[in-house]
Amino acid sequence: MTTAVVYTRGELGIDAPLVTVEAHLANGVPKLYIVGLPEKVVKESKDRVRCAILNSHFYFPNRIITVNLAPAELPKEGGRFDLAIAISILAASQQIPQLPLDDFEIAGELGLTGSVRPIAGIIPFAIQTRHAKKILILPKDNIAEVGVLEGLHLISAESLVSVCQSILKGHHETISMPDAPPSEKTNLDFSDVKGQQHSKRALEVAATGSHNVLMLGPPGTGKTMLASRLPTIMPPLSPQASIEVAAIRSICRQSLASDHWIIPPFRHPHHSASSAALVGGGNPPKPGEISLAHHGILFLDELPEFNRTSLESLREPLESGKITLARANHHREYPARFQLIAAMNPCPCGHYGNPLKECQCSAQQIQRYRGRVSGPLLDRIDLQLHVLPISKKELFAPIHQQSENSDCIAKRVLSARDIQYQRQKKLNGHLQGKEVEEHCAVTPDVQTFLFEAIDKLQLSNRAIHRVLKVARTIADMEGSEVIETPHLAESLSYRLRW
Repeated sequence: MTTAVVYTRGELGIDAPLVTVEAHLANGVPKLYIVGLPEKVVKESKDRVRCAILNSHFYFPNRIITVNLAPAELPKEGGRFDLAIAISILAASQQIPQLPLDDFEIAGELGLTGSVRPIAGIIPFAIQTRHAKKILILPKDNIAEVGVLEGLHLISAESLVSVCQSILKGHHETISMPDAPPSEKTNLDFSDVKGQQHSKRALEVAATGSHNVLMLGPPGTGKTMLASRLPTIMPPLSPQASIEVAAIRSICRQSLASDHWIIPPFRHPHHSASSAALVGGGNPPKPGEISLAHHGILFLDELPEFNRTSLESLREPLESGKITLARANHHREYPARFQLIAAMNPCPCGHYGNPLKECQCSAQQIQRYRGRVSGPLLDRIDLQLHVLPISKKELFAPIHQQSENSDCIAKRVLSARDIQYQRQKKLNGHLQGKEVEEHCAVTPDVQTFLFEAIDKLQLSNRAIHRVLKVARTIADMEGSEVIETPHLAESLSYRLRW
């Protein structure tokens, strides 16, 4: 037998399409060819594979070796194919038996000594292997990363020799879904925030319905402090959501091994971040901050300081919950169902509307500064609120007079979220089109009040839907089956007049 076939997987966004590795030996001047649209790193694998085979005390066939990575039209990137290529050559040269290879899918980069190094994107790979009911051979250093997957059969690969021994013996282990880790005790808590009851109420509404928030206020009023404590009142991720988050981090080589896999992500990019850093980019395209914030929070502090193009690139994913990155030779789609929390000063000096300090900016400067955040982007932000300085009495109030802690708020958030999932299988902030009309319907009296508000505030159709979704969340928090006038009035109070 001079031909062998083994199986591995490529990388296409958060998908891992099957790749068949075919090795063929023929007589002639010895040379190793790799075909099937390999990128430069894959082409370089021929040298790594040759050294790894020789240093593992196998012999390297002194023949023409052709390795085909099928399907040919799928670009092959990275060092993930090294181990599969080496195994296929050993099987084609009859140094290991070929019969059991159909039961395995193989991933790993080879070192020159035959050691197996970890790869990026192992979670999408492992998900597809489990679905195919195959045994995954993966680098030892990647095992902790796939711990969020239940029912995965695997073999730990430390070296090329150990992999061959495991294939011959047929030994493998099974991953079980780990128990939810205990809640991590953090120093952050909503009780740390003195005063700001209106802002804390707004963030509770936002956490309950997964609504986007913009906080406008002078420096030092607690905007960043409030945003950083929002994750402490959010429920843990579901197993499916945690797997999606882990898959994106895996592609970006950000392992969850040292983190709690059920905690919603909190991403806080600097305002100098480019569009590619925010939404994803490169060649081939990789996920950006909005995808790393999937099922979590994207916090943009000093919002007007971000590049205008970067901010405008957020508009589509805020609506669709995904981002499509197109390049000449590559096309990738990544999930981006994030909750946007933004903060900004009211003017360049930061003190417009501050009762404690006079603003030094002209009306034209204020208008130009606020104009950096476009109307279409503001339309997609559900809650827009002023955050003003607290009084000296609130600042120096005793600890026992402070507001409730995060645990108390989190229980209410979880209870109201359960109502939404029972009614519509999703959070209010994710309702679209006819779903808004169905689940956010109002009575004639409330409709009259809404019409008056629309005329006064000059709300767009999108903004009207946002107001209704927030009102629906407030009604759920109050245990009301219908949206009443006080619910709608509170929702409207969270729309700034620009």
